[in-house]
Amino acid sequence: MSARRYGLQNQRLPDTVHFVRVVQGFTLIEVLIAMTLLSLMIVLLFASMRICADSWEKGETKITDVNEIAVVYNFFQRHLSTAMPLWDDFSSDPDSGLRVFSFQGKPDSLQFVSHFPASAGKTGAQLISIQTATDDEDGQIINVALTPFFPVAAGDEWQKEEVVLVKHVKHFELHYFGADDQSSEPYWQEQWLEKEFQPRLVKIKIELDNGIFWPEMIIDLKTTISAESAGFATEAFSTDNSGQ
Repeated sequence: MSARRYGLQNQRLPDTVHFVRVVQGFTLIEVLIAMTLLSLMIVLLFASMRICADSWEKGETKITDVNEIAVVYNFFQRHLSTAMPLWDDFSSDPDSGLRVFSFQGKPDSLQFVSHFPASAGKTGAQLISIQTATDDEDGQIINVALTPFFPVAAGDEWQKEEVVLVKHVKHFELHYFGADDQSSEPYWQEQWLEKEFQPRLVKIKIELDNGIFWPEMIIDLKTTISAESAGFATEAFSTDNSGQ
């Protein structure tokens, strides 16, 4: 077959052939799928951030709780373990001839005499009273009252201070390990009243409203001497204190 037969003898084919590409947009289904995947990614991202924030907050709360336990334990270990067995001659009625031993313990309250370090700005022995109280904002609290044990100089005033040791307390319980007298066997008792010597151990149990577990604290009292020795110690300490 010749080109003349088809009338193509005078026609030339183009040197280049141009191809036209038709560009099509996203379909509605593709857009919906993309938006769904993006929404899932955003939800997962914010969920991860929320989990991280909650973990951080719980960690901070845990650190705070541990620090609070450490502060309370350090308070009892520093002051209760060094409690001094002294007679409170000055607060008693001199005409009655009765004397009150400084250490008095009940199931939910305790008082004893101890020293504070010089850095605390308190000199001499301090009568420390620990008991529960009710606060409008913090619920039941453990309150600590500090009072100078011996009389101050003439013209001075008693400076009683009160500090909140623990807030939001659900339960506060004390037990005392000691004997009824110096010759009998010691055992755990619910109170320590009208005795002439200190117990050997004091067990402290604290429970909070938030359910945080507090381990029982058992404090070993370093000084457990007889009433006669306590009387001599009181007299000697009173003489030293009045001479300062």
